[in-house]
Amino acid sequence: MCNVKQLTFSVLLLLSCLALFSVQAKPPKRILLVDSYHKEYLWSQETHRGFASALLEAGLINDPNEVEQIRVGKSISNSTVIIKSLWMDSKRKSSARELALATNQVMAVVKKFNPEIVLLGDDNATNYIGNQLIDTKTPVIFWGVNGNPNKYHFMDSNDKPGHNITGVYQKGYYRQSLLRLKQLVPLAKTFAIISDDTPTGRSKAKIIQAIARQGNSPLELKKTIITSSFKIWKEKIKMIANEVDAFFMLNHQGLKKPDGKSVEMYTAGKWYLKNIHLPECSDEKQFVQEGMLLTVDDSGFNQGYAAGDMLLNILSGAKIPAKMPAIAPPPGPLIVNRQRLKQLKIKIPTGFSADQHIDKSLALQ
Repeated sequence: MCNVKQLTFSVLLLLSCLALFSVQAKPPKRILLVDSYHKEYLWSQETHRGFASALLEAGLINDPNEVEQIRVGKSISNSTVIIKSLWMDSKRKSSARELALATNQVMAVVKKFNPEIVLLGDDNATNYIGNQLIDTKTPVIFWGVNGNPNKYHFMDSNDKPGHNITGVYQKGYYRQSLLRLKQLVPLAKTFAIISDDTPTGRSKAKIIQAIARQGNSPLELKKTIITSSFKIWKEKIKMIANEVDAFFMLNHQGLKKPDGKSVEMYTAGKWYLKNIHLPECSDEKQFVQEGMLLTVDDSGFNQGYAAGDMLLNILSGAKIPAKMPAIAPPPGPLIVNRQRLKQLKIKIPTGFSADQHIDKSLALQ
């Protein structure tokens, strides 16, 4: 009789423990991360690193190795979270047909994976996937949108989104980069914009043009080059180099060969750095890593980190996208490329100092 009672008690205790465990053991959160570009793109790696760092600090991921996995575009799975990463590759596959195919492929994964929240990296993912998910039950957070995100018409306003989508946008520290270029090269008086003919490049160029038009640029804007033809890009740069004192180098990952195939970013960068001997500024760290002279960084890390913070607030139930203002993080550091500085034989003026230095140009390695 005693043994029966002990057995019954043990069984009841085991069942109680199992019941308690089933209540406490929550299934991992399912997060879908859709990036506009490709895994090797330095900007995307920085945004992913910032996003993963926010999750690591909050304990949603526990292993620093998972930060690195997310940075390079891998999916991860642990007891608390499943993060599936998708890449639209829209820098290299930018035709209407290719973008439509990428959108359909992403939406097929959304249907199958059934994420609890979706992250959209940069403009094409935000535009094409965001407009598929507007006013669904799935919360959506974007990052890396250039300029006003309200241009995509899925928020009532930046301050009061009003729907299931909010996020982080790039305010662009173009004027600050031009100011620091002028400080480094005081004799420079005029400049030209260089960009590929992509949504990102065009958007940035328009903002710089507006700054110049409003009289807020320390240098006079003389010319703007916007093309996706690598041949024309090179020809126009060489021609305009005789007419200006400096360049503002924007995106050039969208350049194409005559056969329509993409030109690798560093191929274009290598040609520019070897053939053009004028100072330039840019808007992002990735271009100074490539070899451009300087930037006041519109930090990709800060973009991803801020989006990660938003995600944590939504998953905890503390906030909903409809009531979370879209935000632009503060500028990152002033970064200067020492190899380009030496190549251009620029003597650093008294009082000028950078926050960070890049010692070698990736495009010249």
